[in-house]
Amino acid sequence: MANGFFITFEGGEGAGKSTQIRRFAQRLEAGGREVVVTREPGGSPGAEAVRHVLLSGAAEPFGPKTEAILFSAARADHVDTVIRPAVEAGKVVLCDRYMDSSRVYQGVTGNLDPAFMQGLEALAIDGMLPDLTIILDIDPRLGLTRANQRRGSDVADRFEKETLAIHRARRDAFLAIARAEPDRCAVVNASQDVERTAQGIWQAVQECLPELAQADRVGGDV
Repeated sequence: MANGFFITFEGGEGAGKSTQIRRFAQRLEAGGREVVVTREPGGSPGAEAVRHVLLSGAAEPFGPKTEAILFSAARADHVDTVIRPAVEAGKVVLCDRYMDSSRVYQGVTGNLDPAFMQGLEALAIDGMLPDLTIILDIDPRLGLTRANQRRGSDVADRFEKETLAIHRARRDAFLAIARAEPDRCAVVNASQDVERTAQGIWQAVQECLPELAQADRVGGDV
């Protein structure tokens, strides 16, 4: 059985995580890998129910601490029912957001106590750390412009609607995580076009997870 891998994609609004995950999944599948694409909040039936509460803003009046607890509960279910079983079965799990988003959105810009956040994280992930975290870095002003274009006439969600200053603080926080954990995190410039960003992601995979990148020898470019 091939080794399973767990790769997370992080970054601010409009960084293109969903697009890049789809492209990356196609490339891995072309190389013979079985891939599971998932997301947070959500990814499992229980977690998807919590996703609606969070992104609709229904939990916002209760404050960032309550939101952090809800994210943690959703993550624990996601890990137990989707992520860990898939990795143990030899699959490659690609997740749109994970623990770093909680560190940034609730911990840093929600001004929550670091010890509280660390305790929640430990309970939720139960040792399920990513093999690699791709941080798609983009200037928040450009990212929000892209997010607005993508959304069209739909209403901005709980987190998209916040001020530019908050989005800038989140960018800084993601980059700080990358500096603190260089063995796990790779920063990719997401202000480039889709193709160049995809190439940057693949280069990071080749450098950080060469055993997974061997799929390129079979599947080629997608």
